[in-house]
Amino acid sequence: MNKSTDHIFYRNLRKFYPTAARGEGIYIFDTEGKKYIDGSGGAAVVGIGHGVKEITEAMLRQAEKISFAHSSQFTSPPTLELAAKLAQLAPEGLDKVYFLSGGSEAIETAVKMARQYQVERGKPEKYKVISRWTSYHGNTLGALSLSGHTGRRRLYLPLMLPTPHIQPAYCYRCPWGLVPEKCAWECAGDLEKTILYEGPDSVSAFIAEPIVGATAGVLVPPGGYFQKIREICDRHDVLFISDEVMTGMGRTGRNFGLDHWRVKPDMIVAAKGLSSGYTPIAAVIVREEIHRAIQEGSGAFVHGHTYSQNPLSCAIALAVIEHLLKHDLISRSAKMGEYFLRTLQSLYRHDFVGDIRGKGLFAGIELVKNKKTKEPYDPQLRLNAKVANLAFEKGLITYPGGGGADGIKGDHLLLAPPFIITEEQIDQLVAILDQTFTEVAKEIPRGLSPEAPSGKLSGRC
Repeated sequence: MNKSTDHIFYRNLRKFYPTAARGEGIYIFDTEGKKYIDGSGGAAVVGIGHGVKEITEAMLRQAEKISFAHSSQFTSPPTLELAAKLAQLAPEGLDKVYFLSGGSEAIETAVKMARQYQVERGKPEKYKVISRWTSYHGNTLGALSLSGHTGRRRLYLPLMLPTPHIQPAYCYRCPWGLVPEKCAWECAGDLEKTILYEGPDSVSAFIAEPIVGATAGVLVPPGGYFQKIREICDRHDVLFISDEVMTGMGRTGRNFGLDHWRVKPDMIVAAKGLSSGYTPIAAVIVREEIHRAIQEGSGAFVHGHTYSQNPLSCAIALAVIEHLLKHDLISRSAKMGEYFLRTLQSLYRHDFVGDIRGKGLFAGIELVKNKKTKEPYDPQLRLNAKVANLAFEKGLITYPGGGGADGIKGDHLLLAPPFIITEEQIDQLVAILDQTFTEVAKEIPRGLSPEAPSGKLSGRC
């Protein structure tokens, strides 16, 4: 643990946290001089890398002008420019932007916006929001109610709103026992079944991550899944909210994760990569029709946060996006992501590596006790933490998670390095994981007759 004189209320009260001193490229250095590869971009946040001087210069230029102006009183040049840039990057028709401070705020903003849209258009009975199990939409109570991760929810269940959940697109653990090549997107069909059970006239919106991140380690849906989701939403007059907090801004090799399937949502929630960690900021990007209904109805969105669209954060995010585009880093994410996923395949040689999947520089490794049955380890073993802690000691930062298999069981690692990572650095990252897996394997129970891996990349369907 950290020193008793430390006044920080830490997330984990039994963990020692080294002190980060500076960042440079894909690396973080602590005050003892130790260098770490930021293999997860923090929490899938850092895209352009640490210590980019252009961003700090933009930060200083804006701070010398004005750092804060309340959104109920002013707009500002960087706010206007950032909104225009996001409208340009988003699918055609999504051209109105509401700025927030973080992902959880933005998720709840999207839900409230969907609700007000339904009321303004004369359908006040539509209020329910359907989400998926094995999902994560944020830590505030409203966002956590939508999330589908038992471990994160159970302590706070008495405080939560009841929300309907459906099965996720989890090909490795398909509840129907199917494979992508032979399925009819039964997991998408579960949405229609739930809408009908709940009553189409009561359902306002459906929310989903294009590629599930934190709760299961990069679940890539089968091709055709989101096309069917869009059709179902359209058929029942339900808004589709795409939670792109992790997948947005180039993480998967496209502007937004849903772009891989050429599906247009009604709202996009963006956050982490929007500023690459240089400032707290998030955004809800909405279709003009939603904006127009509120504009022509009551004329006001009854919602707001103190730091919404503050000029300093908007200027920083604008500089990050300009840097992304100037250096073609979204295309680089796609290209380096192919090499990353190929290189990670070597880790299948370890008995407890069950699945490796991803798109762009967004990858997940699922750890299992038995490759044949996909049986997860006992959560009390805390395998994901053992792996992450040892990798951290060796100078590699990962993002571990658990509960993907059933809400409680299931271990995985999420990897999301900055887009500037090189092939040589990827080789170093994978080599550290390889060493880590070898050492951890000596300390855990063996699985039973693990099958040889297929060698196929998951997430290519």
